[in-house]
Amino acid sequence: MNSRDVLLVSTATIFGALSSALALRFFFSSKPKLSQICSSSANGEAAAQKRSSQSPFDPSKRKWYLSWDDYFMAIAFLSAERSKDPNRQVGACLVSPNGVILGIGYNGFPRGCSDDKLPWAKKSKNGDPLETKYPYVCHAEVNAILNTNHASAAGQRLYVTMFPCNECAKIIIQSGVSEVIYFVEKNSSNTDVAYTASRKLLAMANVKVRKLQPQMDQILIKFEDPR
Repeated sequence: MNSRDVLLVSTATIFGALSSALALRFFFSSKPKLSQICSSSANGEAAAQKRSSQSPFDPSKRKWYLSWDDYFMAIAFLSAERSKDPNRQVGACLVSPNGVILGIGYNGFPRGCSDDKLPWAKKSKNGDPLETKYPYVCHAEVNAILNTNHASAAGQRLYVTMFPCNECAKIIIQSGVSEVIYFVEKNSSNTDVAYTASRKLLAMANVKVRKLQPQMDQILIKFEDPR
C-alpha cells in the first residue's frame, strides 16, 4: 500500500469515527436521560404530596381543590364510564341553581331493555337501521333529566361531556334547564343538521350555552384509605 492509499484510508477512518460520534451525541441528546426521567417523576410525586399534605398547625384552607365547574364535569365524565356503548360514552350531570346535584345519566338503553339483546353497532351490514343502536339508545342528557323523578328543572344547569343534539335540546328546553355547559362538540367543524338545529333551538329559547375550560387537565381517583 503506497502513501496515497494510506492517507485515503486514514482520512476515511477519521471521518467515519467523527460521524459516528456526532450521530451518537445527537441520539442521546434528543432523548431525556434516565436521571432526568426519575427527577421528573420524583418532582411530580413531590408536587402531589405537597397538594395532599399540609401542616396540622396551618390554619389556612387547602389550596388545591376542584372548582365547581370541574367538579360537576368530572361527575359527568365519571357517569360516562357506566355506558356500555363501545364507540362513544357520554355522561351528564344536572345541577340546581344553588349547586346541588339533582340527576346524573349516561347513554344507554331504556330501563328493562337488555344490554345484551339490543345492538350496539353504529352501522348495519344489511343497511337496516334496526340493527344499529340509534333507534334504541337514550342519551345521557335525557337520562340525567329523567333521573330527577320528573322534578322541575327550571333554572338548573346541565353539565354534559358532549354537546347535545337537537332531540336532546328539545327536552332540555322543555324541562326548563337554563344553562348547558359542555366539554367537547362531536366535531369542531360540524355542519350536521342535528347540531346546527340544536344551537338554533337553544339560542331561541334563551338557554345559555358554554364550553368548559377546565382548570385541571386530569383528575386521579384512588380507592384507598383517606386518612
